[in-house]
Amino acid sequence: MLKRFIAAFAGLMLLTAGAAQAANISGAGATFPAPVYAKWAEMYAAQTGNRLNYQPIGSGGGVKQITARTVDFGATDKPLKPDDLAAGGFAMFPTVIGGVVPVLNVPGVRPGQLRLTGPLLADIYRGVIKRWNDPLLARANPGIQLPNLPITVVHRSDGSGTTFLFTSYLAMKAPRWAAEVGANDAVKWPTGIGGKGNDGVAAYVEQTPGGIGYVEYAFAKENNLTYALMQNKAGRFVTPAAANFAAAAAGARWSAAPGFYLLLLDQPAAEAWPITGATFILVPRRPTDPAKVREVLAFFDWAYRNGDAAADRLAYVPLPPAVKELIRKSWGNVRAGDGKAVYAAR
Repeated sequence: MLKRFIAAFAGLMLLTAGAAQAANISGAGATFPAPVYAKWAEMYAAQTGNRLNYQPIGSGGGVKQITARTVDFGATDKPLKPDDLAAGGFAMFPTVIGGVVPVLNVPGVRPGQLRLTGPLLADIYRGVIKRWNDPLLARANPGIQLPNLPITVVHRSDGSGTTFLFTSYLAMKAPRWAAEVGANDAVKWPTGIGGKGNDGVAAYVEQTPGGIGYVEYAFAKENNLTYALMQNKAGRFVTPAAANFAAAAAGARWSAAPGFYLLLLDQPAAEAWPITGATFILVPRRPTDPAKVREVLAFFDWAYRNGDAAADRLAYVPLPPAVKELIRKSWGNVRAGDGKAVYAAR
């Protein structure tokens, strides 16, 4: 299945190259939403003839490329704070909501069988818990025969919004992690091996007995990876599923979030998946090429109207209609040199 996403992006790039007369746009960044962006781009091209060339290079790369204005939009799972948006001259808006999921390759352990807490996950990633039959893991998982097998930690090697969500959650739940490692899109990992992108982490876990990694849920689902249950803030062990990502997002107050800066981690709802997050788009507020940014906003406007079913099938949570309307209104602040909004949502 990993090859499916790679092939999809390669196909989109070839289509872009061969469609000189179409309105073509380019973006780069987060791998977290790559599956849904690929599907939306395919649908959009079929309906409009317009093409999207999206490079899933990681959130850090996406921010760098839009800062350098080498792409028409950047994509990041680590939202920029209002001061950073102002400094970079960006407008930011969310597109979909998903979950970051611990995935593992432990002989004899089935999907959804292993239970983890935030502190246990932090100790695994700190290298304190080194084997799968460690007493701390055994105590949290009575009745499961965990093997005497070394744990191989897999993490992202690139600047990643998925890493930002994952490490921010660990920092919330484990003081030692917060003090020793911290939370960011790139950290100094205490142990483990690095994979590039969600697909790289998934591939390493698949091929490494004893491996554990973290990926966006669509990658876990499409590749049939074994996932862990996580204990949420309400004390319940919950499964990664779109309904539980939606539960985490249910109380989100987007209207009170300046620049749409909002984190959805460790929410109190009974069924909330604890490592839930939105993914975001960055565009210049005062673009030098207004026509390109107009096409970017037109694409995401189209996706808001036509892409929810595709997002659902890939286990992302579409934004509520009221939030989409807030976002469309915010686009009025993206203006050309003459002071007029570059795109008027219809």
